[in-house]
Amino acid sequence: MKMKKIEVRTMARLVTLLLCYFVTLTSLAQPQQRRNQQVRQHQQTAQKSNANNMTTRAQLSFPTQASMSEDVVWRRDIYREVDLHDDANAGLYYPKEPVGTQMNLFTYMFKLMMRGAKNGGIPAYEYRLDGNEVFTDSARIKPLQFLKDQGIFYERTDKGIRLDDSDIPSKEVTAYYLKESAYYDQATSTFHTKVLALCPIWVEEWGGVAEKKPLFWVKYDDLAPFLAKQTIMTSNLNNAATMSLDDYFTLNMYKGDIYKTNNMLGESLAKICGNDSTKLSAEQKRIEAELKEFETHIWGKPEQTDSLDSIAAAEGKDVKAKKTKEVKTKEAKTARSKSVKSRKSKERSVSSGSSARVSVRRQRH
Repeated sequence: MKMKKIEVRTMARLVTLLLCYFVTLTSLAQPQQRRNQQVRQHQQTAQKSNANNMTTRAQLSFPTQASMSEDVVWRRDIYREVDLHDDANAGLYYPKEPVGTQMNLFTYMFKLMMRGAKNGGIPAYEYRLDGNEVFTDSARIKPLQFLKDQGIFYERTDKGIRLDDSDIPSKEVTAYYLKESAYYDQATSTFHTKVLALCPIWVEEWGGVAEKKPLFWVKYDDLAPFLAKQTIMTSNLNNAATMSLDDYFTLNMYKGDIYKTNNMLGESLAKICGNDSTKLSAEQKRIEAELKEFETHIWGKPEQTDSLDSIAAAEGKDVKAKKTKEVKTKEAKTARSKSVKSRKSKERSVSSGSSARVSVRRQRH
């Protein structure tokens, strides 16, 4: 009986071990198709986490401005025309052709656009006739077609398209359209002005008249990680004064005139003002003043309070006014005194002269 019990237990253990073994083999022996699918999913996840072909280390080394929240309580979109001939914007234009790793903004944007988003570059979107930007897949520009449309020379090689730096029209791009958004972030109680999009403008001179040809729109958030790695010179007097292109735009160091705002009619200021330069200039100044007024008095205008500083300032003004009044009074008295003395002096001279004539006596003979 004991032998039978031992044999039964031994058989039960063997059966259990065999079942565990087969379960393990079944879990390991997955179909090749399923394994390939898992590999693809892993690669896609890695690509998504590696946005703009920037590694986590690169993103930490070159941080960019936080994106604008969609639920802000106040926001105003402004379109500016940035002229690269202006000293404040000249750093975006030079050098006209790359010098080592240093290149101007358009050359950098152009090379990223030609590389394509799939190869670690950035997508570019067509400039429509109404001037409004549309960031959809249907509006994306195909790099090769763009070269053909703009008449830019290129060569086909075994490694793909080859472009010489001298063929990139960086000299002709002397202006940009820039879209910015001034907004109030209620989460942090702060006011910001953030660049949303850039559009390079090819400017050609025909008979002394400048013809502007906008090329394409680029989303600034797509471009920012790359701009954080590219530096710009910010002073003509000190060539060591540099900053990243992303800091340049984040700090709003550019200078440009407003040519359009987001309005319900979707019209530019030139159309609203009837191409009247005087009205256009007045409207631009009015909008700039509105933005400054909102930023300055975002919490309301401060009430006049009788603080020690204000009292001291008022007393200082009163003392200064009193001294001024005393000086003026003294000067007036001095002037009157001089006038009286002068008048008396004249009267004395006149009286003395007349008495001399009257007092002449004739001698008796």
